Amino acid sequence: MTVTRPLTLPCGVTIKNRLLKGAMSEALGTRDHAPRPELPALYARWARGGTGILLTGNVMVDARALGEPGNVVLEDERHLAEFHTWAVQGSRDGAALWLQLNHPGKQAPRGLNAGGTVAPSALPYPGSMARAFEMPRALTVPEIHDLTARFARSARLAQRAGFGGVQLHAAHGYLLSQFLSPRHNVREDEYGGSLENRMRFLLETFDAVRAAVGPHFPVSVKLNSSDFVRGGFSEDDSLAVVAALGARGCDLIEISGGTYEKPMMMLGQGERGGFFADFAGRARAAAGVPLCVTGGFRDAATIRQTLASGAADVVGLGRPLVADPAFSARMLRGEDVSSEVRPLKTGIGLLDGSGYLEIAWYEDAMRRLARGEQVRAGEAPLLALARSAAETGLGSVLRRRRA
Repeated sequence: MTVTRPLTLPCGVTIKNRLLKGAMSEALGTRDHAPRPELPALYARWARGGTGILLTGNVMVDARALGEPGNVVLEDERHLAEFHTWAVQGSRDGAALWLQLNHPGKQAPRGLNAGGTVAPSALPYPGSMARAFEMPRALTVPEIHDLTARFARSARLAQRAGFGGVQLHAAHGYLLSQFLSPRHNVREDEYGGSLENRMRFLLETFDAVRAAVGPHFPVSVKLNSSDFVRGGFSEDDSLAVVAALGARGCDLIEISGGTYEKPMMMLGQGERGGFFADFAGRARAAAGVPLCVTGGFRDAATIRQTLASGAADVVGLGRPLVADPAFSARMLRGEDVSSEVRPLKTGIGLLDGSGYLEIAWYEDAMRRLARGEQVRAGEAPLLALARSAAETGLGSVLRRRRA
């Protein structure tokens, strides 16, 4: 298949090409968690760049459970007008703008949520992560059912606001991912133990979202290929969940990998090209529905090869679209485009190894794109860090995460 070929999803919606902008945390919510005006401007710019599907950064389904400072929340009608503006601007030129829905579970910085954090089980993070994240409280079964209803309500509100689809974030160690992982889920009821039980929350939530939005509205799921940690969600587990989602008619399964214990979604395993493309080929065969692979794609040749090989139906791009919003348009015109995105370095070891520099640089770059400025990959990382600290405060920068 070619990158320019349209894709018709199981729900009947047709996507104009095979490129997807992956979710990146923009941290552009107001104090009361509404979308700031920069978000419509930013997504209008990406829409003009030709990418078929634009996924928003994670939008939380509960204002009591933020994943980081600056989160946007969609839990009721209060900010529906702002969401509508975002949806309209991000759907220009035939782009499909999908809202990514999320709950952080225990993966929320210590002290961010006044009521503490919740998780499948009352288990702390191991090692140094225990200092950054609070000991969570285990969810009750009625609370799990309430969260399923919250995802469904937020999806229906996204549909009303004019978004073209939704995605459930079940990767990277957030709440849906925590339920899937035997490392974090040691429940002894119907939501823990066997993989069938551990995937129950995700599948019930998918079913509730589908019921809320109807059969002709795209519903996607982002899923780990593996957590890449001992005792975590494995590739065999992932293939079984992929098959279950496929049987339910999931419109697009996006494959990624890793958690903040092992951030493979940022680093890969030293391979060239896409980080998870080998697994994606096996997952696509198990899914029976369209599959996207995201992570590590930097050049047109690798993207075309991945699609031509049948490893995926769609390829997801993140950082290259920040460094060059026209990356997709250039590729769709037939250019052999290659991104200049590389790991950011300052020569200050403690800073370069912390992850904060990359977080601050890309958030600053997205704010600049929203203002219509040009961004060059890797430019002035220390200046970007200073600007982010001035924008949100240094404490907020240090609470950021990567995806």
